[in-house]
Amino acid sequence: MELLKQVRWQDVLDIVFVAIILYRVLLIIKGTRAAQMLIGLGLLLLASLLSGYLELYTVNWIIQSLWAQIVIVLIILFQPEIRRALAQMGEARFLSAFTPAEELKSLDEIVKAAVALANRKMGALIVIERDTSLKDFVEMGTLLDAKVSKEILLSIFHPSSPIHDGAVVIHGNRIIAAGCFLPIALSTEVSRAFGTRHRAGIGLTEETDAIAIIVSEETGTISMAAAGKLETQIDMENLRNRLTDIFTTAERKKIPKKTAKLKETL
Repeated sequence: MELLKQVRWQDVLDIVFVAIILYRVLLIIKGTRAAQMLIGLGLLLLASLLSGYLELYTVNWIIQSLWAQIVIVLIILFQPEIRRALAQMGEARFLSAFTPAEELKSLDEIVKAAVALANRKMGALIVIERDTSLKDFVEMGTLLDAKVSKEILLSIFHPSSPIHDGAVVIHGNRIIAAGCFLPIALSTEVSRAFGTRHRAGIGLTEETDAIAIIVSEETGTISMAAAGKLETQIDMENLRNRLTDIFTTAERKKIPKKTAKLKETL
C-alpha cells in the first residue's frame, strides 16, 4: 500500500505513453525481418550479461566493442522499418475504419474476383494490407482509391490494361493502388515452377504481414501467400474461409452465418 501511495499520476501517464510507443513499434516490425533481427540483438544482450557473470573477459570485451557500434548497425539494419515508422507517424490505426459487414463484403468481392480471374486464366496479384504499412510499394504504383469490387479488379487485370502486370494493394474496403512492384523472393526454396507473380507475393509476405492472392495465368489456379509461405490450389470456399479467419475477430464472427458465407454465382 505504501508503494501505491508514492505513485504519482505523472508516473501512470509516463507508463501509458511508453506502452503505446512499444505497442506501435511492435506493430511496425510484426511480420517483418526486423523481428528476427531483434531476437538476434536480444541474444547478443543475453550473451553480454552471461559473459560478465561468468567472468569470460575476452568474450565480454568483444561484445562490449560491438555495442559501441550498435547505433550505426541498427540504422543500417532497420532502415526500411525506420522509414516506414516515420511515414506512419501521426496515423491512428488502432481502430478499424470500416464495419465488420463492410469488411466481409470487401473480402467476398476479392474472392469472387480471384475465382473469375482464375476461370478466365488472367494472371493477377492482389495484396491485402494488414498492420504493416505498404506505402513504400504504393508510391511506386498508380493511385486509385476505389471501392473494392469484382468488376474493378477484373478490369485492372485484363490483358489490355496498362497496369495488369503489377500488384493491386487493398486496405480495408478500398483499392488504394494498382500496378505496384513488389520485392521478389530469391530463396532457392521457392520452386522454379513459380513465376514472377508468385515470387513477388512470397517476397512481400516475407517482409510484411500482408496477404497476397496470386492467380496463375498459365494454369488458372489460385494461391495465397502469408508469412513467406505459399498455399496453392485453393478453391473459392477455402479462400473465403482463410481470408475470413485472418481478417475478422472473434466478435465479428458472431454475425449470422448467412452474412459470413455469401453464396454468389460468378
